[in-house]
Amino acid sequence: MTTRKLYAHDPGGPVWEIPAAGAARFGWEYEDGRERLLALYQKGKDKQWDAGRRIDWDLEVDPYDPVGVPDENLMIYGTPYWTKMSEADKRELRRRFASWQFSQFLHGEQGALVCASRITESVPDLDAKFYSATQAMDEARHVEIYSRFLHEKIGMLYPINPSLQSLLDDTLRDSRWDMPYLGMQVLIEGLALAAFGMLRDTTNRPLPKQILTYVMQDEARHVAFGRMALRDYYKQLSDAERREREEFVVEGCYLMRDRLRGTEVLADFGIPQAEAEELSERSEFLQFFRKLLFSRIVPCVKDIGLWGEGLQRAYVEMGVLELGDSSLDQLMRQDEEIAEQLDAERFAAEEAARAAEVAAAIEAGAEG
Repeated sequence: MTTRKLYAHDPGGPVWEIPAAGAARFGWEYEDGRERLLALYQKGKDKQWDAGRRIDWDLEVDPYDPVGVPDENLMIYGTPYWTKMSEADKRELRRRFASWQFSQFLHGEQGALVCASRITESVPDLDAKFYSATQAMDEARHVEIYSRFLHEKIGMLYPINPSLQSLLDDTLRDSRWDMPYLGMQVLIEGLALAAFGMLRDTTNRPLPKQILTYVMQDEARHVAFGRMALRDYYKQLSDAERREREEFVVEGCYLMRDRLRGTEVLADFGIPQAEAEELSERSEFLQFFRKLLFSRIVPCVKDIGLWGEGLQRAYVEMGVLELGDSSLDQLMRQDEEIAEQLDAERFAAEEAARAAEVAAAIEAGAEG
């Protein structure tokens, strides 16, 4: 069965084409490089992994409750629409929301794959080309993982959300080499990390927990890459050039905030668009979730040197300005530690099971 048959709505043409902008850049210095970035490149090589082996795809998943998050997280929970729903409709709603959310993860990861490839092509420094090449491999793995989860475990996909598509379009159409960094490494990857983390820490389902945990381990390196490269470069820009980047960030943050409504799913249950948007605005959980999603973006933007008055005003309006003082390094360390702990727990359980099997075989042999 082709993917197209699994889409809840027509995704449009089979290919979305964005005209290439900017130049491919070659450099002739092959020895010199920034120590921190080369160390990150080495880590990127060391941390490669096989999604078919590290993730236990034999784990069962209920397609009508694949993530197992509380119903209170659904924006129509407690409304008259929820009260009138049959149990079958509620099961289908859970399935569709999970499908919509993981579909956006999938489309975003394909965008990250394209952006990492664009960075490899356009960035002038060889050390950055080295690392972005490892990131392209990471992003290909993430596309593989989310695609497999949607196809094999949920059996339904949603087209790319218009706001996410718009931000990707703006990012890839810009001819300046730093814009794929800013649009993808800082905005889209930062938001994705927070969304992944929220689900990772609330799901009680082993398979999505593995997927989110291991993907986040990779993404922590990607955000570190963007911070290193942009922090160095943005120190050299004029005030006018920095303001242009800040305006791009503000527009991107509003797009990402508006992306989180999930009104496409509510429309499938006959809820008019305007009312679906109103329900999303009134949802206490969604308000909390939106703020949490900027926990990785705001401190990163501040760290790379984009912190002008216009940007700060926008963050005040969004209610996220205080997040600029958060420790991004601490969050990234936690992502690494959680992945390592999950590996240790899984391998210990597997080793115990193997030891029990061997002991049982020895005992059976002795009795025989």
